[in-house]
Amino acid sequence: MNSRLLLLAITTTMAMAGCSNADSENAMVADRSLQTCDDKPNCVSTRDKRDDFQLAKFTLNETGLAHWADIEQIALSLSGASLAKKATNYLHIECRSAVFGFVDDFELRLQGNEIIVRSESRTGYSDFGVNRERAEAFRTMLLESHYLTSE
Repeated sequence: MNSRLLLLAITTTMAMAGCSNADSENAMVADRSLQTCDDKPNCVSTRDKRDDFQLAKFTLNETGLAHWADIEQIALSLSGASLAKKATNYLHIECRSAVFGFVDDFELRLQGNEIIVRSESRTGYSDFGVNRERAEAFRTMLLESHYLTSE
């Protein structure tokens, strides 16, 4: 009998978790690339100066500046990534988690020779470091492609 209750509890939790993301999944998300993070530990940004939220700058070299389309493809190679919006010098990429399908917003804005990077979970309080890991994986791929300066 306890195994049935446990199964019911797990199923209910999974269903509720899936539903909690439904509204934000279909909502048109605004460009927040230039904004700092809120106070929840589920966001990182190159624009935020607070230690828990700050990412180091992404400074492109001349090769990187000439390859914005390639940089887009690198971003789209991240786990669960799909293009949500594209504008001049701006990319909004949705990264969907494999297990529950939660969506994180990964935004890139080219400003001069710098890429402003912001990655935030749409739902939940903490992201357990997933957004920082994604941003740093992106940095590593840009460094390996010789698009970033090594400051």
